[in-house]
Amino acid sequence: MKVLFIGDIVGNVGRQMIEDYLYRIRKDYQIDFVIANVENATHGKGLNRKHYDFFTFEGVDCMTMGNHTFDKKELLDFIDEADRLVVPFNQPSILPGVHTRVFNVKGTKIRVTNALGCVFMDNRYSNPFDHIDDYLNLEQDIHIIDIHAEATSEKIGLAYYCKDKVQAVLGTHTHVQTADERIIDKKVAFISDVGMTGPYLSSLGCDLDSVITRMRGLSSKFLISENSGQFSGVVIEFNDKHQPISIERVLINDDHLYRAS
Repeated sequence: MKVLFIGDIVGNVGRQMIEDYLYRIRKDYQIDFVIANVENATHGKGLNRKHYDFFTFEGVDCMTMGNHTFDKKELLDFIDEADRLVVPFNQPSILPGVHTRVFNVKGTKIRVTNALGCVFMDNRYSNPFDHIDDYLNLEQDIHIIDIHAEATSEKIGLAYYCKDKVQAVLGTHTHVQTADERIIDKKVAFISDVGMTGPYLSSLGCDLDSVITRMRGLSSKFLISENSGQFSGVVIEFNDKHQPISIERVLINDDHLYRAS
């Protein structure tokens, strides 16, 4: 069983990278199941119905979110019928959405759960460690957690805490792919951050001129860059016992041309 997890998809450029590369990667790597973090997919913040349908059409089997989940209020109009969408379990309890889902993939039950970090994050979100136990003894063959967080310490801490109960803990949010992929104690696949699928020549997806203006102390709205794109992801392979046996980074941009595995 091979699972592709795609890092934070940002704006139009990120969506174009999905259109350009997802089918090829799925075929070349013999991918069985695709997960993507889409919380920045619609103009950099949130997700609308048009783009949810776009990702479904392009072959994304499950979509996870983060701190921008409800930045596009349109999500409230279709969230109850969005059966591929998973939202963070430690968001404010008044907010709607499913926090964990099981997908049947060739007879294998793959569970995807979404969590938000609280270190250096908005204080509206409760501590994921206060809730994670509620999700560690559910029924599935493979359990994958997207931990959308700033601090690498929080991400690896959660992975270590969960290592006997889940098969993968994958970090998102910081938009920079890390080089620390590993199988912790031969039990759980981990990476601090899968990276960003979006504008390559940018500041985390934002137009550099608008970012520099803000950094110089002037008022400036962050604009989403329309420069050339980047695709970031990881491919995790599981054996017949549903144990992770490898995790491989995928990075495509102007400096890393696509080469099939």
